[in-house]
Amino acid sequence: MTRDELIRATKDLIAEGERLQAAPSMGALRLWLQLSDDTLAAAWGSMDRYHLAWLSVGKPKGIVRGRPMTPDEETAYVREVAAQKTAALRMSLDAVERQGMPFRGETGGVAPGQGMGEVPAAGASSASPAGAPGRARFDVPPEADELTAAVRRAREEAARHDADAHRLRAPRPEKMQR
Repeated sequence: MTRDELIRATKDLIAEGERLQAAPSMGALRLWLQLSDDTLAAAWGSMDRYHLAWLSVGKPKGIVRGRPMTPDEETAYVREVAAQKTAALRMSLDAVERQGMPFRGETGGVAPGQGMGEVPAAGASSASPAGAPGRARFDVPPEADELTAAVRRAREEAARHDADAHRLRAPRPEKMQR
C-alpha cells in the first residue's frame, strides 16, 4: 500500500463516517466498521481491545443490554460509534498526511525524515525561525522555545538538588565514638 493509497482510502472512510452520522444505518455501520478496521490494520497493525477501549470506539454512553434497541436508540448508537471511529480515522490521516509517519504496510520507499525522529517539513515556511534543519514548526509560537528551555533548566536543577540531597556522606566523628 502506498502513502497516497492510504490517504485516499482514509479520506473515503472519513466521508462515509460523516454520511453515516447524517443518515444512520446499522447495516451500513457494520460494513463501514469492517472496512475501516481492515484499512487501519493494514496501516498500523491490528487493534486489540485495549486500543479500541482507549479510543472509545464502539462503547456507547447509554448502552442497551438484554433487549433490542428502539429505532431512536439504534440511530443514536450508529451516530455515536460513527463519530468515534471517524475521529480515530482522522488521527490516522493526520499521522500519515501531515506528520509523515511511516506505517506498517508502506511500499515505495520511506519519505524524508521518517525513522529519524524528525517530522518532514512541508516547505521553507514550516521550518523553524532559528533555521533548525528538518524541524517542522506547525504554528508553534516562539515563546514555546523559551518555555521548553525554562522547563529543561528546572529539571536539571531538580536533578542536581536530588543528587545533592541523596549523596552519601561520611558519618560525623562524634556519632562514631558512642
